[in-house]
Order: sequence, then structure tokens, then C-alpha cells
Amino acid sequence: MPAYIVFTRESTKDQGEMDVYSPLAMASLQNVTVVPRVAYGAFEMLEGDPIEGAVILEFPTAADARAWYDSPAYQEAIVHRHAGSDYRVFIIDGVG
Repeated sequence: MPAYIVFTRESTKDQGEMDVYSPLAMASLQNVTVVPRVAYGAFEMLEGDPIEGAVILEFPTAADARAWYDSPAYQEAIVHRHAGSDYRVFIIDGVG
């Protein structure tokens, strides 16, 4: 069953850190089975606190999503995301 990692960026604190994060995060996805479904496209807030943007990545399974998130390559990138912004991130199962 597919699973998704959903990133919602709440606020940017340091754009320089985000500029370091982005290419590292993209590189961490090389050789990973993933389908980007959403990447900071236009959106309309309907409920809740405003966000700056969202990313949704589809993985074959939740285990695959977690393996990528925990990978050394992504963990190198995540330090810069944490320093540069506030996000909410979660894994959710798709419909089988």
C-alpha cells in the first residue's frame, strides 16, 4: 500500500539554511522509489493556521518512507531544515 510523507512549512526562519537544505534533500531522493505528488504549488487555506507551502511525496510503503526519512543522506539535510524553518511532517498510509 502506498504511503505519503507530508511536509507543511509553517514559517521560514533562515532562508540561507533552506538554500542549503533543498539540494541536499533532493540529492537524498536519488536512487529512491518516490513520486513527488505536490511541491509548493498554489494553494488555498480553508481551515487552520496559515502555512507557507506543502510537499507530498509518495513511497511504495510506509516502511520505505521511514527508511528514506531516517537515511544518513536525509538526516544530513534535515539539520538545515530544522535550522531554517518550522515544519509539520508526517507519514500517512494511502488507500489500498
